[in-house]
Amino acid sequence: MSTPDLTPRRTVAGVIAVWVLAAIAGVAIGLFVPEQWRAQWIAVALGGCVIVAFAVQLWYGRSQAFIQRMALSSLGALVVLGVITLGFGLAALVSG
Repeated sequence: MSTPDLTPRRTVAGVIAVWVLAAIAGVAIGLFVPEQWRAQWIAVALGGCVIVAFAVQLWYGRSQAFIQRMALSSLGALVVLGVITLGFGLAALVSG
């Protein structure tokens, strides 16, 4: 039998860390990858963020609300990468 945590660890930091990773990956892809390959690399970055989110949430060791934290991490990474991709797409339209 396991005992409940008296002061459970905060899980918001793990979710936000995945979002920050997505932002860093999105900006790096936008700056260093040619335009014709950006969409493929954004998909790879999203897959990497999902794997990192899974690892971070497993590292916390809490089963309560695991699915919600995973969904929040993954959906947030998708939104962050989408906004960054939209920005680079609009920049390509304006400059091009």
